[in-house]
Amino acid sequence: MKKSRLIHILKTFNKKEVRELRKWLQSPAHNQREDVLHLFEYLFEKNHLERDKYLEKEKVYPIVYPKEPYDDAKMRQAIHFLFKAVEGFLIYEELKNDQVKSEITLARVYRKRSLHKLCESTLKNADAMQGKSVFRNVEFFRNDYQLQLERYHYVAGFQRKDVNLQEVSNALDSTYFADKLQQSCFMLAHEAVYKKEYDKGLLKEILEYIEKNDYLKYPAIAVYYYGFKALTDRDEEHFFYSLKDEIDSFGGYFPFDELRIIYLLSINYCINRVNTGKKSFYREMFDLYKAGMEGKILFENDKVTRWTFLNVVTTGILLKEYGWIELFIENYQEYLEEEHRENIVHYSLARLNFEKKNYDDAMRLLVQYDSDEIVMNLNAKLMLLKMYFELDEIDALSSAIDSTRAYLKRKKVMGYHKTPFTNFTSLLKKVMNVNPFDRAAKRNLKTEIEGTNPLPDKNWLLIQIDQL
Repeated sequence: MKKSRLIHILKTFNKKEVRELRKWLQSPAHNQREDVLHLFEYLFEKNHLERDKYLEKEKVYPIVYPKEPYDDAKMRQAIHFLFKAVEGFLIYEELKNDQVKSEITLARVYRKRSLHKLCESTLKNADAMQGKSVFRNVEFFRNDYQLQLERYHYVAGFQRKDVNLQEVSNALDSTYFADKLQQSCFMLAHEAVYKKEYDKGLLKEILEYIEKNDYLKYPAIAVYYYGFKALTDRDEEHFFYSLKDEIDSFGGYFPFDELRIIYLLSINYCINRVNTGKKSFYREMFDLYKAGMEGKILFENDKVTRWTFLNVVTTGILLKEYGWIELFIENYQEYLEEEHRENIVHYSLARLNFEKKNYDDAMRLLVQYDSDEIVMNLNAKLMLLKMYFELDEIDALSSAIDSTRAYLKRKKVMGYHKTPFTNFTSLLKKVMNVNPFDRAAKRNLKTEIEGTNPLPDKNWLLIQIDQL
């Protein structure tokens, strides 16, 4: 039972949702089985849902069916009916949260029952709600199309001349353009990660049509248009700045879950520019991260993933925004997943102190750091190597290099992670042993470092050569 779909779903419920689900199950309209209600109450009693030993069917059965011999089929039936009741509740909640869609559905019901006055008044209500909608995203266009379409079906039942076919067509075009551009941006992001190419169908013609007509006045179309153009015409930076202007002006037109996607799309563009040598985009990226954190836009389920947290720290440190990063770590650590919080905080503070050359504090924090994440461990070891070198602690450095090499051999590190760290330790060993008075040897080693790829902290190694 602990691996059942029911348990996976119920673990996502917050306290308010549990209370509402209880009311749902207590209503005979949605559930007429006492065993289903007993099973629900047991699962949320004394945190049973979070403890596997309490989720074995044989232990649950006597609670749901007291004084009865165990019947696996009966137990599975109770689980099934609770699962279906939960699904019904979730569907209802989703529909209830979109009032416009609910009104359109109700108007359709009235129309099919030939309740014309009720249908007409409901369509007017839906239209008023649509006009007052805070959001102007893709979902807004979908509702607008469904509303126009339902109005057409209603009016067409009385007359054939003055129908709203043009409005239906316009709404369909806007919906399709916004949806197609959004999906095309998703495809680009997936292509970049998985080296896969998608056929984007009519996108070329759509882009040309949008450019020739007045569709960029709609934020849901403009945002994804500029996002797509920025990601495909990367050297044309004005597309990114137009996207940024749209976000600044119309960010409030999108719900947080969609705005988060738009922010990540923009951040990915900045990352690409930085990787091509445009270091000024570190500032653009930091500004996006900063706004995304302060507005909780980059949060997921009221949490910050450890990768987002580390990306914010890394970008801020590169820009020497030490004060803001220190406050960020202090104020936002509570939003990290609890299982990773302590390690991420120790690692982040170590990075910050390392950059500020507070090596004693950085080393103390790294001693407290203990993670199973291989790449983070390697970055922590790299930090230690650099500190030992700069402090001229040769014995500790030699030992740490040997330890890092052993770690690389011992762990099953993917090649694209293993190679750069292997290169770094090998070249650091050469820098450590090169004769500082042998200009030719130093020049040759510098050339070797410049030509080695991939190589993390290449500039740091080159600086150390110059300072010998």
